[in-house]
Formats: sequence, structure tokens, C-alpha cells
Amino acid sequence: MFWLLTLPFRLVFGIVFGLLALPFALLAIPVALLFLPFLLLRFLFKAVFAVLMMPIVLLVAVIAIAATLFAVSVTVLVPLVPFLLVAFCVWALTRSSRAATVIRG
Repeated sequence: MFWLLTLPFRLVFGIVFGLLALPFALLAIPVALLFLPFLLLRFLFKAVFAVLMMPIVLLVAVIAIAATLFAVSVTVLVPLVPFLLVAFCVWALTRSSRAATVIRG
């Protein structure tokens, strides 16, 4: 609501100071045109740097994704190791037992 109360003052001051700054802005246009080639050169350097760095960034991202997938899979599988160990022991005992050799024939 405060901005509605101050709107007329802001409009008047904006127009007055805008008109006062207009000659300086018109004088600054040639100076800005002198900087235009440097701005274009800066853009060119940034674009070349981005094109050269993009494969490296993508490679690092792929490595990070692979490491994350490995870490998550290890995190999920490590708690299952005791069960796998018990299953292996049962398998090894039943495989070498006399009853299993009789059944296999």
C-alpha cells in the first residue's frame, strides 16, 4: 500500500531526473560504442571456454553418477552379506553331504 501512496512522487522525481540525465546518456552512447568490440570479444572468449570445458564437465558428471550408483549399490548390498554367507555355507554343506551325493546318483 505504501508504494501506491508514494507513486506520484516517484513518477515526478523519475521524470525530472530522467530528463536531467538524458544529455549525459546521449553523450555516453559513443563511449558505449567504443566498448562494444571488447564486450563481443569477452563473449567470444567465454563461449570458446565453455565449448572447451563442456566435455570435461560432462566427463566429471558421468564419473560422479557412476560413483554414486556404486556407493548406493554397496550400501544396499552390504547388509545382505551375512545372509549370503549363511546361504553359501548351507549350499556348501548340502553339496558335499552324503545324502546329496546319493540323490544325485
